Amino acid sequence: MKHKYIFHHIGIPTTEKKSNERYSSTFNMYTSDCPDTTLRVQYHRFENDSSLHPLIKTKTHIAFKVDNIQEAIAGYSILLEPYFPFEGFEVAIVEINGMPIEFLKTNLSEEEIWGDNIKKHSFIYPDE
Repeated sequence: MKHKYIFHHIGIPTTEKKSNERYSSTFNMYTSDCPDTTLRVQYHRFENDSSLHPLIKTKTHIAFKVDNIQEAIAGYSILLEPYFPFEGFEVAIVEINGMPIEFLKTNLSEEEIWGDNIKKHSFIYPDE
């Protein structure tokens, strides 16, 4: 089956503290969205003890929306097993040619995804 990949966002590792960061105690990392959410850029700042794979912490990743996570990740080296960071949003990250590539599956609207309410008390942000 030929996969359909739809661009979703870019994630950029940073060491700079951003004013609108959200802290994830699950992964010991901070995430901030670009003020212009139509650009769909996120910045990720990691604490030294973050459990995430080094490629995720050091390389920019591109995320694609797919219809089936399991089919999309088949045959690739998995950096982050499929999981639900928040309800209705499944994610996995694989390595392709030395780069982290994120696949996600969701029926949520972009407003729901980029808003803060859906993330409160979620797996990725349990302390909010």
